[in-house]
Amino acid sequence: MTEHSETHCCGRMKRPVHRAVVPLALLALGSVTGWSALAQEIYAGKYGQQTGEALFQSICQGCHMPDANGANGAGAYPALAGNTKLQATLYPVTVVISGRKAMPAFGDDLSDSQIAAVVNYVRTHFGNHYTDVVTPELVRMARP
Repeated sequence: MTEHSETHCCGRMKRPVHRAVVPLALLALGSVTGWSALAQEIYAGKYGQQTGEALFQSICQGCHMPDANGANGAGAYPALAGNTKLQATLYPVTVVISGRKAMPAFGDDLSDSQIAAVVNYVRTHFGNHYTDVVTPELVRMARP
C-alpha cells in the first residue's frame, strides 16, 4: 500500500489504510487486559507535545494564528480569542475530536489527555476565562 500525498491545511498527511490495524490491535489488547485507556494513550502519540501550549503552537496556531485571533485568506479560520462558543466544555472537545467545516479531525492523532490539555489551554488564554476543567475522562466519553 502506498502513502497518500494529499495533506490537510495543518500539514498532516492522510494515513494509509493499513495503519488502522495498529489502534484496533492496541484497543483489543486493552480490552482484554483492562488497559484500554493506556492503549489509546500509546497509539495517539503522533504529536509528542503534552502541554496545551505546546499543542496549540504545533497544531492550532498555523490556522488560528499565534494570537488566536483567526484569519481570512485562502480560508476563514475563526478566532479562538474571546470566543463565547468555548464556554460549553463539550463544544471545543467535539470540534477537536471530529473536526468541523474546514477544520480536520484530530481525534485519531491526539490522546484524551492531549485534547483535554489543548482545550483547557485555549479556554483559559487569549481573553478566555473559562476555568471549569476539561478532563481526559470527559474527552473519552465524548468520542464517537
